[in-house]
Amino acid sequence: MKEAVNQFSMHKLHYAVIALLFLISTRSDTHLPQGFVYVKDHIPTIEVELRYLCSDNFIGTHIDGYEAEKCILSKSATLALKKVQEDLKKQGFGIKIFDAYRPQRAVDHFRRWARDLNDTLMKQDYYPNVAKKDLFRLQYIATQSRHSSGSTVDVSIINLDTKKELDMGSSYDFFGEISWVAYQNLTKTQLQNRKLLQDIMQKNGFRNYPKEWWHFTLRGEPYRNQYFDFSIK
Repeated sequence: MKEAVNQFSMHKLHYAVIALLFLISTRSDTHLPQGFVYVKDHIPTIEVELRYLCSDNFIGTHIDGYEAEKCILSKSATLALKKVQEDLKKQGFGIKIFDAYRPQRAVDHFRRWARDLNDTLMKQDYYPNVAKKDLFRLQYIATQSRHSSGSTVDVSIINLDTKKELDMGSSYDFFGEISWVAYQNLTKTQLQNRKLLQDIMQKNGFRNYPKEWWHFTLRGEPYRNQYFDFSIK
């Protein structure tokens, strides 16, 4: 009888181990630093278009550290963004992410590019009215980024039916006053769209960056003074 009980216990342990291994294998965030997650695992409906994975950005080439279209954030920021998505869904809208966690090596890539004053390939599209030599002074480029701390995200709003972005008055990553949050020389619709984005992000715990309508950082971010450099893959 005792032997039968022991065999039964061993079978239970065997299946428990199998179940645990299966659970671990199905989690996609097991190789990420503690406290970081893949946003899509928690918000499957969110749209992701990482501009630094391709050449559709202000440099005009793929950026160092971006190896896959995987959006990574701290778990705290992800859960706050999930509330944003839920609130927008009630109005037929959703969030589109252009950038989230950004490796320090990507920021270093930006810095090298900004110091090469001869490389103006994308000037007409992204900074036509700003001299490249002034990008650091005007704080469009910096040596470190809140993105590298894992709780900052660049977003816009899309119509859930058409997947089209709402008109915000300027394109993502456009360097100029028209992209500033307080800029008012816009159409009524553009102003309303910006207000919707600002209000719903702030309601759910994010604060904006005054020079970029798309840029938001979680208040009380968990890794404020840390700058990570693991690749996005």
